[in-house]
Amino acid sequence: MTTPTTFSLTTSTINQLDLSTVQQTVAAWKTQGSLSQRYQSVRFTIDYAKEPSDPRELSEIPEVRLWFIRLDVCYPWFPFLLDWEAGELARYTAMLVPHQFSRSEGIQYNPEALEIFVMQKVFVLTSWMRSHGLAGRNKLKLMTKSLGYELDDTFFDLI
Repeated sequence: MTTPTTFSLTTSTINQLDLSTVQQTVAAWKTQGSLSQRYQSVRFTIDYAKEPSDPRELSEIPEVRLWFIRLDVCYPWFPFLLDWEAGELARYTAMLVPHQFSRSEGIQYNPEALEIFVMQKVFVLTSWMRSHGLAGRNKLKLMTKSLGYELDDTFFDLI
């Protein structure tokens, strides 16, 4: 198993939309030929300053969401790298998909927005994985299942 990589995001990093640490690390992985081996090995720590009385979750803070939107535009295949078991895929999704929090039911994504996000990621990741010579059908099915979607093998035959 690949050693997990943790990216630390600070208020400054987020407010400046600074992706340099991620960019340098991804570039190094590409140079080493190890990018495709980083499956489910990336985590984030987020230290974003907010008022103590501010009840918002990090995914509800526009500046934090904007940083993740920029990351997703630069690296649309990034969910492949996230440590899903540590909750990174759910948090990443929350940064990009409209949602609400419920104390009893947890995060509630907008269903249509989540469906669009999931399908877009399936198309992007299918293409990216093929370009890297990776068999990914089962990995993608696990990813979509973790977000509440079941994809049949016949769907993958279409793409």
